[in-house]
Amino acid sequence: MEILAYVLQGLLAVMFLMAGSGKITGSKMHVDNFTHWRLPQWFRVVTGLVEVASALALIVGYWHPSWAAAGALLLGITGIGGVVTHLRAKDPFKQTVTILVLGVLAFILLYIRWSDLSNFPGF
Repeated sequence: MEILAYVLQGLLAVMFLMAGSGKITGSKMHVDNFTHWRLPQWFRVVTGLVEVASALALIVGYWHPSWAAAGALLLGITGIGGVVTHLRAKDPFKQTVTILVLGVLAFILLYIRWSDLSNFPGF
């Protein structure tokens, strides 16, 4: 299970670092998506910051597993929000499937690292 956790951490970290940085820097695709979803552009930046911070927590999680659990929790919640956003906008399934799969993978990682979450600073 440890190897699976490491693979999931790496995959999720790379995916959300790319997606989050695109949101923060205001790539045309993300700006257009948030306009399509009728969400304010400041929310795009906040979402990007949450994604990047969570991805960095997953990277720190290689040395301190409680950080991976916390990052997975945040990304899982972000995934739920992303799926709800796509459903609300009546987007086709092929546009929804990516965040759905990443959210499920985040919750699988959270399940694997669940016992480590109690060691997260402040818990």
